[in-house]
Amino acid sequence: MHLFLIAYVAGKGVAIDADQVDSVVDIGDVVAVPRVEPAVRGLAALRSRVVTVIDTGIALGLDPTPATARRAVITQQDGHFYAILVDALDDIALFERQPLSTGLALRQGWARAGSGLVVRDGEPLLVLDLARLIPASTAPAAQVAGIAPTAQAPGIAPAAQAA
Repeated sequence: MHLFLIAYVAGKGVAIDADQVDSVVDIGDVVAVPRVEPAVRGLAALRSRVVTVIDTGIALGLDPTPATARRAVITQQDGHFYAILVDALDDIALFERQPLSTGLALRQGWARAGSGLVVRDGEPLLVLDLARLIPASTAPAAQVAGIAPTAQAPGIAPAAQAA
């Protein structure tokens, strides 16, 4: 048994491994950043640090997450913090992770982001791997925007250094 956060993304219930969750928050204003992948909505300030906000709908190849969405799961990947937008949060509970069946047909980015299944009250929920929602070719948006790390912004990589 393992601990999972139950959330809703694009109207569907999903399970997120609690080991990938730093915190759950309501984010404030998001500042758009030029020259980033479409799934990167922008940057937001969170407890004296800058986080890259991921539009989960776009990351999954679906419609964009509504602009009014503020609920997010904070995860840390490669030393950088990301806010993964969700529709809602429901519960945290212990579940037995099951592998994805080879015959299971998942559409759009669900297949890429899914890493297993859990069953809650007889309903299968896809386990989302948050790292797979972050575009691989995306440098942290703070780096692209030229925001250098400070004592108040831990985990943000320095802007590309001159060679």
